This record gives sequence, structure tokens and C-alpha cells, in this order.
Amino acid sequence: MKKIRITLLLLIFIQSIIAQSTNHNSYNLMPWPKEITSGQGMYIIKEDFTISLSENSTNRLYDAATRFLRRLSGRTGVFFEEGFPQNTENTPSLMIKIDRVGELKLNEDESYKMTISNTGVQINSVTDIGALRGLETLLQLTTADNSFFYFPSVTIEDTPRFAWRGLMIDVARHYQPLDVIKRNLDAMAAVKLNVFHWHLTDDQGFRMESKSHPKLHELGSDGQYYTHEEIRDIIRYAGERGIRVIPELDVPGHASALLTAYPELGSKENQVYTIERYAGVFDPTLDPTNEKTYELLSDIFTEVAQLFPDPYVHIGGDENEGKHWDENPKIQDFKKKNALASNHDLQTHFNLRLQKILQKLNKKLVGWEEIMTPNMPTTAVIHSWRGVEEGLQPGESLIKAAKKGHYSILSTGYYIDRMHDITHHYLVDPLPKSSNLSKDERKKILGGEVTMWGELVTPLTIDSRIWPRTAAIAERFWSQASVTDLDHMRKRLSVLSFRLEELGLTHLKNRNVILRNIANGYDTDALMKLTQVCQPLQKYSRNKGGTEYKSYSPFTLFADACTTDSPDAYQFESLVNEFISSPKSSQKGIESMLFEWKENHEELLVLRGKTPLVSEILKLSSGLNDISAFFLRILDQEGVSKVDINEFNRLINNVKAPHADVEIAVSETFVKLFDHLKKNEL
Repeated sequence: MKKIRITLLLLIFIQSIIAQSTNHNSYNLMPWPKEITSGQGMYIIKEDFTISLSENSTNRLYDAATRFLRRLSGRTGVFFEEGFPQNTENTPSLMIKIDRVGELKLNEDESYKMTISNTGVQINSVTDIGALRGLETLLQLTTADNSFFYFPSVTIEDTPRFAWRGLMIDVARHYQPLDVIKRNLDAMAAVKLNVFHWHLTDDQGFRMESKSHPKLHELGSDGQYYTHEEIRDIIRYAGERGIRVIPELDVPGHASALLTAYPELGSKENQVYTIERYAGVFDPTLDPTNEKTYELLSDIFTEVAQLFPDPYVHIGGDENEGKHWDENPKIQDFKKKNALASNHDLQTHFNLRLQKILQKLNKKLVGWEEIMTPNMPTTAVIHSWRGVEEGLQPGESLIKAAKKGHYSILSTGYYIDRMHDITHHYLVDPLPKSSNLSKDERKKILGGEVTMWGELVTPLTIDSRIWPRTAAIAERFWSQASVTDLDHMRKRLSVLSFRLEELGLTHLKNRNVILRNIANGYDTDALMKLTQVCQPLQKYSRNKGGTEYKSYSPFTLFADACTTDSPDAYQFESLVNEFISSPKSSQKGIESMLFEWKENHEELLVLRGKTPLVSEILKLSSGLNDISAFFLRILDQEGVSKVDINEFNRLINNVKAPHADVEIAVSETFVKLFDHLKKNEL
């Protein structure tokens, strides 16, 4: 009896030590839960792990629990005796209880409560959708020591901050096969996003099959479109993961592909339209004065309404400059007769006609912020996208829309195709403290959407542009506004990034595919090392004016292998910041990285003459090599001379010069380091 008591006391002591050492920073959860409380102990994952569902469970939850078991088994290597949820009298390892079936609708309850103890795990939620969110959190809690995998003892109460948490994927510029869409839906579910915005039409393609007007997909898609059956399959797949699907057919502009099939609906008479091969904003626009335009759109949106169960339909409505409207005398006469003073007024006339079509179909209209005019009914949802580059403050139209009574969604700040680093996106809030909105107006902010425009991505590269940055933005949509610690975010994001691979994402592995192509079969280690300190040109400067790349140009280049948030660049910046405050603590680390970049350049030179694809890349590496040698020399000096200053200015200009649509990501850090050293000028 005494031995048993001592053993129990020892076990309690060990569990106490574990609980004390397991602080919140040790959990790699993303998005971060609303409330999390650490407990004592753990639940060890063993072969007898079982899941039991409440009697009112759903097929959606059963399938999700089964997928959970497969992922947990794959992650831990544990051979589970039961591979499916069981209704058993024995105490299960994981018990999931729900109150009712969740609906795929705005403001559905997605909350859950999770309790993990030594004896098991319990998830309670109002809806089965909430239980799905809890299962993803539980997977992220999977922890290991040198002996076994386990779930740490915690209590979590969680609910999203915003109801609309979306990802828009543009499949018009580059068609994305079903498997690409599905693996991204899996990743969306993993980070609790709940709206898939499917941008189906644009100048470069009409990607939806039309039964009523088949020429749309026959002539406007190059044969790359989604059949009705495929669309239903995606909607079903998304629904099983608690994700709504919102279609977008962009009108009246961005209409080249549509007008390729039906040129008689265009605003320029006797015009031959073709599918656009470049990126940018183009002139072809639907004629809003032609009744046949509305007949065709009524037919198309009727098909959309029959296919997509969600009440919201996105009509686009952006970037219509009205050039062909201005050139058409008939359209100008229509404007005068109807007292339409501007093209904006004419587009409002067009949008109101669409709004009536959708209203008859029991659908609600969503459009980019250009649709917001005094005459637009407040039932229309405003999608804010323009920012500083368009002469507006971030989210300015979002706030205006809310004040006018519109519900609104924010994408300003979440344009991940612009290739900004994650800190740029992470600190943008759909509802900033400075918004100065009333309580009722704040309720009009539905949430936000990440936007993945498709001009520069193919199935090979799209995952690397969406992930893992979208996971951090998903946290902004789900978690409390106070969750803004950048270092904590980066730590968790790095873990989540490789975990997403189990869902089939290719954001990490396809880099090697591209580099092997560049290296022409030779060793890629040096190329890989260089990608760690490079990034693609930001904003849209990689394809300035949209004229460098066509839709069928190669996207297998060094810029396609590079991503934002270069890990070596981030590490070097951290070391330099530390050096500035305490030189002795990090100088060796800085010198080590500088030496690695010099050594890597020597290894890259081996590829010279073996493949022409490395010539521009070597210019990048050469600039990095030269400035690395410079800093290795002056770091051991007592100060810098005027000669050093002149040499640095020459070297940094070389480093800042882009090559192969890529730039060195540490140029500003080099400037910061040199400015610090320059304080001791000789």
C-alpha cells in the first residue's frame, strides 16, 4: 500500500512538472483559440484509441472523425485497432457530443468546447460544424516526447470572431484541376476558413459549363472548364468540411472570354473578341443597353442558382473603365435619355438589373466595392479590395459601406498574390480599433477573404502562394483581435506549414521539382540555399503592365521556386537586431551566415555552363557573395572608412537590383547593419 501511495505521489509530481513546463507558447495552434487553460497530465495515444459520437450525430461528423483517425494514425505511426468511430458501451478515448446538425449559412454556430484529461478527450458543440473545428484543434495539439505521442491536458472554449472567413481562388487566369481545389479546401478546413469564393470567369476564361448557352464554355475556355457534375462535387466536398461555396461571374467588365462566344453583346460594334492571353485590365465590356445581355445573364445566373445552394452570388463589377461605352453613340444616347451622368451611373443601372434577376432567384448580390452607389440596395454585400495604391486607406470602402447600411467583407491587405511578407497581412484587421463605427455598424463587418488571383500561378505553384501565409490570415479572422504577437505567430506557422503536407499540399515539395528543372538534373542544394534568402518581386512588378507573361508562359523559373518570408532572411534580420543591441552575442552567427552565402556562391558556379537557366540567378548570388565578403572584412575592424562607405554603396546597389524576377530579401538588413557600423567612422 505504501509503495502504491509513493507511486501515485510520484506520478502526480511528474504531471505537475509537465503542466508547469507546458505553457501557452508550447502549443502550435493556429488559429489561436479564444480561451485555453492548461491542466495537469496528458492523454497518451495508443492502439486502443477510439472515438464515440452522440446518437444525433451526422454523416458529415462521422466522415470527419474517420478522416481524423487516418491523419492521427499517419502522424503518429500508431496502429489503431478501430479505424472508424464506434458506438460502444466502453469509455471512448474521444467522445464528441453535438446538439444539432449545422447549416451551411452565414452566422451558423461554429463554437466548441474541448476538455483533455488523463482519462480521455471530450468535444462538445452546438453543431456538427463546431465539432469539425474542434477536431482540427485536437490534431494540432498532438505532441510527442521520446517515448510516445499524447494530447496535453487542456480545456479550450473557442468560437470565431468573424462569420465570413474566406479564400478566393481565381481559376479563370489559370485553370486549376479538381484535385487542386480539393486539397486547398482541406487546408481551409484545417485552419477553420469557411467560405470558398470561386472566381469562375474573366478575360482569360469562362470556366463554368453552361447548358443554356454552351458556346460560353466551348469557345471561351480553351476546353478547360468545370462541368455541372464537377461543380456539384466540389460543393459536396466543401460542405463535408463545413465550407460554403460562393461563385463569382465577373460582369460587365472582364468579359473578353464571354464576348468571344457572344460578340453581339459587346459594347463595341463589329468587334471580333478573343480570349485574352495577357494579364491586366482590358476594354471588352458587356452592353448594358442591350436587352439580350440581360436575357443571357438571366439564363446563366439561373443555372448558377440551381447549382450553388448558397444564398450569395458574386457578380464582380470591378475595374470597368468604360472605354467602349464612351466610344458607342447608342450607349451615350441611352445615358442621356435615362439621365445617367457617368459610366458609374450606367454600371449602377446594370447592377440594379442584375440585382432584380438574382432577387427572383432568391439570391443575394455580392460585388467588389465599385458597385457601391447611393442607388444600390443595402441588401448588396460590398467586397472591399482597393487600398493605398488606388488612393484609398486600407478598408476605407469597408467602413463607408457599413455606415451606409451594407454588409461588407475585407480583402484589402489580404492580396497574397502581391507577394508581401506575412507581417504585412497579419496585422491588417477587418475591424480596426480606429474604425469609429457604432455597435450596429460593427455588426455589418462580416469578416474577410484572402484573394489568390491567378495570373502568375499554375497547379504546380499555387499552393506555395496560398500557404502557409493564409493560415496566419485565417487567425486574424477567427481569433481575438489581441492575438498579434509576430514571433509567436511565426513559430506556430512554421510547424503548421509542414503539417499541411499531410493534406496533399505541394507548397514545400514542388520547390524541388522546379529547382531540378532549372539545374538540368544536377545537384540542387545550392539553388535551394539561395531560395532561402530570395523572394519574388512584390506587388505586380514581376509582370509589370501584365505584358511579360502570357497565360501559357513558363512558370517553372527561379521566381516560382522562391516565396516570401525567406527563412534565412528572417534569421539574419534577427541576428542583426540582436547585434545592434549587444554585438558580442550574435556576431559569430552573422559571420556564419555570411560565410555560408559566400560558400554557396562557389557551389552555384558549378552549374555555370551546364544549363542556361542559371545565368540570371548567378547575378543574384554574385551580389550576395560580394557584400558578404565585404561585411566579413569590416566586422573585425574598429570602424569604417570613407572608402568602405563608397564600396558599400556600390555593393548594396548591386544587391538591390532584381534579376530573374527575384530580389535578395536581406538588402534592407544589410543597410541597417552598415548604418550601425558606420557610427564608428574612421
